[in-house]
Amino acid sequence: MVRRARVGVAAAAAVLVLATSASAGAPIPTPIGVGPRFHPGPTSSAVAAARPAGRHVCGAAVQTRVRAHVELFAQRRVVIVPAGIGVAPPLRMHNGFIVGGRCSYPVRTVEPTGVIEVDSAIRPTLGDLFAVWGRQLAPGRLLSFKGRVQAFVAGKRWRGDPRTIPLRRHAQIVLEVGGYIPPHRSYLFGEGR
Repeated sequence: MVRRARVGVAAAAAVLVLATSASAGAPIPTPIGVGPRFHPGPTSSAVAAARPAGRHVCGAAVQTRVRAHVELFAQRRVVIVPAGIGVAPPLRMHNGFIVGGRCSYPVRTVEPTGVIEVDSAIRPTLGDLFAVWGRQLAPGRLLSFKGRVQAFVAGKRWRGDPRTIPLRRHAQIVLEVGGYIPPHRSYLFGEGR
């Protein structure tokens, strides 16, 4: 229970930092949704068994990772992008952050902030993230939420299938279903890639 509380506190702090540091204008406070639909777990059955997930396999550490940022909103509430997507259990955690696992995929999360780490050599898309996560993404579905999915990249509307959005270095991607939240145009990644 203590570990879950730490992750929840870390996720809430991450959303607060995101809202205050990444927006182009004044931050718009957006509450985090309540319940399991808004706090999905990180591990799919394929990743739990270290089997292929989509076109990706669990392997050794990738030499060059770049980071993108993904924000999810449903019913005008934040949906947490958890730490541990694309990391095969057993997960080793420290203060809500993943510090190790059995192996990892070329698309993964190690913190509960929506920062996605990707192997820069494979040209991954948002569809790859959701395949590894084992969650649904389609033009009419985001996780367990049905409705037209609106996608934004760098604050601009993405007109195609959201699964085709490239996970490029420092991309800022926002997905929304069931209401509109003004999307952030950028995210402060800090030091590193």
